[in-house]
Amino acid sequence: MKKIMVSAVVVLTGYLAFWPVEIEPVAWQAPNDQGYTGAFAQNQQLSQVNRIELNGDIGPEDLALDAKGNLYFSLLSGDIKFLDKKGSIHAWVNTGGRPLGIEFDKQGNLLVADAIKGLLSVSVDGTITTLVDTVDGVAVNYADDVDVASNGNVYFSDASTKFHAKTYGTYGASLLDINEHGGHGRIIEYNPTTKVSTVLANDINFANGVALSHDEQHVLFNETGSYRVLRLALNGELRGTLDVLIDNLPGFPDNLAKGNHGLYWLGLVSPRSKPLDMLSNTPALRKVVQRLPAFMRPKAQNFGHIVAINDAGEVVFNLQDPLGMYGQTTGALEVGDKLYISSLHETALAVTQNINLAQGKTLNVNHDL
Repeated sequence: MKKIMVSAVVVLTGYLAFWPVEIEPVAWQAPNDQGYTGAFAQNQQLSQVNRIELNGDIGPEDLALDAKGNLYFSLLSGDIKFLDKKGSIHAWVNTGGRPLGIEFDKQGNLLVADAIKGLLSVSVDGTITTLVDTVDGVAVNYADDVDVASNGNVYFSDASTKFHAKTYGTYGASLLDINEHGGHGRIIEYNPTTKVSTVLANDINFANGVALSHDEQHVLFNETGSYRVLRLALNGELRGTLDVLIDNLPGFPDNLAKGNHGLYWLGLVSPRSKPLDMLSNTPALRKVVQRLPAFMRPKAQNFGHIVAINDAGEVVFNLQDPLGMYGQTTGALEVGDKLYISSLHETALAVTQNINLAQGKTLNVNHDL
């Protein structure tokens, strides 16, 4: 029996030390997690949201409003559906992939960052056209979020050129990319007139949510694996330069969308992982973590968190649901006096009540609501 136990330990040790895994982790130093303090002080402002059940659909990952006031949402099944102003849900199209970020252009076409298919455009009659599936000879294997400028230029993220959504699934690929921290993400500009795509930024650790600044001088995007929002200059001599708008977030930032009154709504899909932060500077141990059974590895926690920031990177709204009654929140869309919220894995949309979004009023829910 003793020999069997020793042999088992030797085999297990060898497996944890040497078994091949998909990742080649890169050393980095995670910022010290301040947790839910200060501007991110814990509260329950999202714990009483209303759920709009989707009748079996899963993962309403992003939201977009058309000119008629219909609210569109992208689903795990590949469907894009919409909620009309009377509260009824309607089927529309299926992309054949996994639509994530969605945004309407001025012509009423829905631009879709489809993790499997690339950048798509869906016309008013439902015709689906692929706009971009390769840039600089590299396939777009994880289109994630999208926004469109007033001149028609489209900006979208390719979350990971190494860990493909089609191979690992969107969630599985994100876990691999974040654990490796190898800088495989990029931000791309597509000119619909010339049909030319240009990589504006690369070496991003899981390039995620994308939003044009209100003055359209910058494109903002989330670097999920580094817990921060970056700002990329689009014009003049500064074009292509980056600066940090807000960093050391207490969770993994997902989608990013313009709101009213100079705000940007940011979804935090999960609190940060203490093991990943502790092992950030020890790549070999992160490989060991990847060899563990899936249930033992870090994964998204069921925590709801939506914040709004301004152009100075200040937190204006901090809305949380620590119990995860509506969890793994990916983002939010401001519609009148309501805030609609999306999720990675929920079976419903969520809509807030009694959140004061009055023009010109700067609020932090911990103090003012």
